[in-house]
Amino acid sequence: MKVIAEPGVPQVVIIREFRAPRELLFRAYTEPDLVKRWLGPAELELVVNQLDPQHGGRWRWTQYDSDGKGYVFHGLYHGEPTPERIVQTYEFDHAPGTVYLNLITFDEADGVTTLTQNTVFFAVEDRDLYVAGGMERGIRASMQQLDDLVTQLAKESNS
Repeated sequence: MKVIAEPGVPQVVIIREFRAPRELLFRAYTEPDLVKRWLGPAELELVVNQLDPQHGGRWRWTQYDSDGKGYVFHGLYHGEPTPERIVQTYEFDHAPGTVYLNLITFDEADGVTTLTQNTVFFAVEDRDLYVAGGMERGIRASMQQLDDLVTQLAKESNS
């Protein structure tokens, strides 16, 4: 997995390959029962409060720590989500008004899907806070859990 966060650029790019069809990755991003199986660090419980993957649809989830403290994230879908791409805004309730834009693409070739997540911020300072807040650890954990999930789904679909 590559995590690209160039100094002075209000952007983070994540690139990860999966040995699974892009349709499975798309499902993992758009089906509540699948999202909660991979998103976020394993030590946090994820509750999908809302997931409406369509143009103008809203998404919202809460991650709970072992003390029951909740961390709420939410946003909107822009354009119709497809197995090729998802465009969405993203906001953390502990930083209201700090909104960023995610473009997630799924490019499939020869049984391998390359997921690219391009996250764009309004300001470099917002990006720096995102990176300093443990983003890379969380992303790496999530991407490994996503890999485990789509590998399992691929095996089940081939059975």
